Amino acid sequence: MFMATPFSYYLSLVFLIITKGVSGATFTFVNKCEFTVWPGILASAGSPNLDSTGFELAKGASRTFQAPAGWSGRFWARTRCSFDASGLGSCATADCGSGQLECNGAGAAPPATLAEFTLGSGSGGTQDFYDVSLVDGYNLPMIVEGSGGSGTCATTGCATDLNRSCPNELKVEDGDACKSACDAFGTPEYCCNGAYGSPDTCKPSIYSQLFKSACPKSYSYAYDDASSTFTCTGADYTITFCASLLPSVKSATNASPQVPDVSGTSSEPEGGTSLLAGLATGDSTKTRSSIAFHTILIVVVSFALSFFRL
Repeated sequence: MFMATPFSYYLSLVFLIITKGVSGATFTFVNKCEFTVWPGILASAGSPNLDSTGFELAKGASRTFQAPAGWSGRFWARTRCSFDASGLGSCATADCGSGQLECNGAGAAPPATLAEFTLGSGSGGTQDFYDVSLVDGYNLPMIVEGSGGSGTCATTGCATDLNRSCPNELKVEDGDACKSACDAFGTPEYCCNGAYGSPDTCKPSIYSQLFKSACPKSYSYAYDDASSTFTCTGADYTITFCASLLPSVKSATNASPQVPDVSGTSSEPEGGTSLLAGLATGDSTKTRSSIAFHTILIVVVSFALSFFRL
């Protein structure tokens, strides 16, 4: 016996087909921190805003957004925020300066760990491009994973707590964030501008090497494209804050995330070491418990080898 199919069924089916055809990707934000974070979203020029430009994400919570094909923009997480009932307030790290929960087209104030995306056009199998950048510094761990797509679709990001090994000259907010060398010193050799505005003239600094050693797949300075930009086609993405988080030793109102060091070296307590001071004095005891020590050792050995070849 023939049974009529409800009109609403066909309407829903058509809607799903149309949505699938015009949607570039689903972005899911997951908070694995031991404290609340406040993600920010900034669409690039020419790309529409998503359903929110800034929101609260409690410990263990997640939220999903749909982005159209060709969308481009960046994501980050603000920490130690205080907003009133009307959504007015600010954050201690990565604040977008809007004075509100919503960022309303404003970007993160450095230092901030950033996830950057440019989605494919949705035709001809064009690729998505994405990265996790430390060019604007670092405030908490972030991992990006793609699913359901074709191509390399590699997981990228930084799961290491750089706040614990941040040199004193880059440290801000009582150790809750770590500046980039460009933000800290503002000179062309660190910012890759002026006379240093090309890949041939701007090379990795000892500070960007510190970031790269701890987070090999993350952007460490302006021309770090070769090992830090990833592609995928037709994927959905999960952005996880504080992936593989260990219990924090600070309170949720003054927290510095504690996570395993995925670079292969164990995380050590904060040493409060100046990286430049360590280089000047050669005092390895001040840096032996930090990633900076390993970076300095490489530089010293390389110099020695070059000297003996003369």
